[in-house]
Amino acid sequence: MEQKELSQLTDKELLEVAKNNKPSPIIDAFFIGFLVGIIIYGVAANSWGFIILIPLFLIYAFLKKPKRYEALKKELKKRNLQ
Repeated sequence: MEQKELSQLTDKELLEVAKNNKPSPIIDAFFIGFLVGIIIYGVAANSWGFIILIPLFLIYAFLKKPKRYEALKKELKKRNLQ
């Protein structure tokens, strides 16, 4: 969610989103490592295509998650809901 979308939520909805959107760095690190392993295997097996693109996209999504959470925390602090 972008900052615009977060500012349009009610207080109750914002608290619900915050509750369901907590980061889990250990699990994220495990999956990023697993996906990097898939990419390395794909390069070693000389198979380019979706075997490389899908893990790259998923790694991007895992790395973007903390930024979304920071925006959510900022909005919670702005509304004094924290």
